[in-house]
Amino acid sequence: MTEIKIYHNPRCSKSRQTLQLLQDNNITPEIILYLESPPTKNDLKNLLKKLGISARELLRTSEQAYKEAGLSDASLTGNQLLEAMIKEPKLIQRPIVVAGNNAVLGRPPENVLELIK
Repeated sequence: MTEIKIYHNPRCSKSRQTLQLLQDNNITPEIILYLESPPTKNDLKNLLKKLGISARELLRTSEQAYKEAGLSDASLTGNQLLEAMIKEPKLIQRPIVVAGNNAVLGRPPENVLELIK
């Protein structure tokens, strides 16, 4: 089976539920604590490609840092949004589960089932 990775925040209930769902399916993923070791711009670009979404769709719009940085400005480029996520990794939607060339957001956690079934 393809190696499974989870970009995980242990303080997030959806992230914990997603990790538990993987473990319940006998999968021990590589856990990436992205708040402690933020992804690089290349990492984020690869994740976006695997997720099939834009940088804006990866942003957590409910975070205070989103409002403070003015990230709702539609004129901001994808690269500018990626830079903001690198600077403040809590702006990245979570959890992200990666299997080979595919990835899903674990919101809801059951989304990961499409990767592992």
